[in-house]
Amino acid sequence: MSNSTSPSWLFAAPFLFLILWSGGYVAAKIGLRDIEPMTLLAVRYSLVVVLMGGLFLILRPALPRTRGEWVHLAVVGVLIQTVYFGFSYFAFNTGLAAATVALVMSLQPILVAMLAPWLAGERVGPRRWAGLVLGLAGTVTVILARSQIEMPSALGLVFSFVALFGIISATLYEKRSGVSAHPVTANLIGFAAGLVGILPAALLLEDQTINWTPSLVGVLGYLVLGNSLVATTVLLAMIRFGEVSRVSALMFLVPPLAAVLAWFLLDEIMPPLAWAGMVLAGIGVILATRRQAEERKKGA
Repeated sequence: MSNSTSPSWLFAAPFLFLILWSGGYVAAKIGLRDIEPMTLLAVRYSLVVVLMGGLFLILRPALPRTRGEWVHLAVVGVLIQTVYFGFSYFAFNTGLAAATVALVMSLQPILVAMLAPWLAGERVGPRRWAGLVLGLAGTVTVILARSQIEMPSALGLVFSFVALFGIISATLYEKRSGVSAHPVTANLIGFAAGLVGILPAALLLEDQTINWTPSLVGVLGYLVLGNSLVATTVLLAMIRFGEVSRVSALMFLVPPLAAVLAWFLLDEIMPPLAWAGMVLAGIGVILATRRQAEERKKGA
């Protein structure tokens, strides 16, 4: 799809997405003090489905026209809500730091850039590759600096990489087979599918005990409105209107922001070397997301 048809509000999408998505890592760790991971996601998704169901009855947006469109929205929902968030929360539950999970997720851009030319028909130019490599180098620097303070859980890292597979698969699948659906319709179907995927784990692996504290209520409010609805909708919009590798490169900025928030709210200390890594990753993002004139003509 040509970017000439992009909505005018999309220019602010990267900033909004980064703030809301980064905060979700910290909010989840805070919430897990009062509720088990799959139960937290089940409650979160149930609230989103109820909210989206109410909006659907009021707005009456169009439903998918074909079975394939229904399946597409459901698959994206399962990959993001069940696989990505589900295994991220499992990783949190092993004690893995919020910043560490975010750093593992930042491997997404380099992997997506490698796969995009074959799966989404995109060309990744030298400048973008250079940016992705710099971003990866910055991320590795941060991980090494953090390891001097806290050795990550092996099981937590395994869960994190499964979550990484989920968000990579969702990104490429959405770009290759994207369905232009109303945000309410897309969220309702996607989160309902994610809820169906999460419920068995919540019922079989957990006892569904919930300690209703003001902190948990605040976390749920943030995760439902900011992280689940706004951030996910913005992410899918950016994927539909921009190249996969360019959108994914924004993920390099999530770890630094998540680390700063975790530092202030969870006392997850960031060593001096980690800040240098963040700067390097930021430079990589600038290069990887900079649109070149010849790329702009593509798809016209």
